[in-house]
Amino acid sequence: MITHRSRLVLTTIAATLAALAVLGAAGGALVFYGGYYDVASTKLHFQPVHTVLERGMRESVQHHARDVRIPASVAQAKIQGAASAPTPALLRGAGLYRDNCVICHGAPGVAQDDIGKSMQPVPGPLADAARRWRPNELYWITRHGIKMSGMPAWEFHLADEDLWAVVGFLVALPELSPQAYAAITKQAGAQPRAPRPERERADAAHGRLALSQYACNACHVIPGVTGPETFVGPPLKDLAARKYIAGHLPNDAANLARWIRDPRQINPQTAMPAMNVTESDARDMAAYLLAR
Repeated sequence: MITHRSRLVLTTIAATLAALAVLGAAGGALVFYGGYYDVASTKLHFQPVHTVLERGMRESVQHHARDVRIPASVAQAKIQGAASAPTPALLRGAGLYRDNCVICHGAPGVAQDDIGKSMQPVPGPLADAARRWRPNELYWITRHGIKMSGMPAWEFHLADEDLWAVVGFLVALPELSPQAYAAITKQAGAQPRAPRPERERADAAHGRLALSQYACNACHVIPGVTGPETFVGPPLKDLAARKYIAGHLPNDAANLARWIRDPRQINPQTAMPAMNVTESDARDMAAYLLAR
């Protein structure tokens, strides 16, 4: 049986907790809206915050990458390592890593570029990544990126075979000395990116993701796509209701995809740049925009 005294104690505890919650919210709002939280990248994260975030990232990657199947070529690279003569796949991965990853992560004997050095959180070196991550996890990170960090998602910029080539090289990287790294990247030569496969049918859901991965939301406010309140380009709400694109091009899916891929071919005076959008990605983006 709950006595009057017990009820009084419980009521007091509940009221105290509620008051503390209100005070905490008020204090948080004061710090937030007063601009007291320092967002400068010259202000380091507190170590406990960094540790918690990194642990959360590791658990998330392990969970989401659990069903990724590792190709035989990458598994073989793990067995052979870099001790034997480099395979074409390993050379391809070395060239892609040199051209796309060193700027932030560095390499044996090669420092990060100034951009990588100054980022917060700092991008970790990948010379020992294969000792800390499984190949399927390295693939997942490279393909999908890491939210709230500088790690981009390469899904829209590297074909799957190139993603796995990079992973295969990361598997071999711990065995490379600075001299061996310099030799293998020199032997790799120029490595143009493999073309990503084109899809036959437009996919609006894929187009929504493409609009963020090609940074369209950096200049346009796009319904359903998270981004800044920007007015560099016109907002793209109710695009289907507009009669023309760029002032004179009839508004339909095919013309919108053309405009997305090469706007200056349609209007040489436009400030909108070409973003190297593939045909199928442009169709997907047009399908999404015309459905909003």
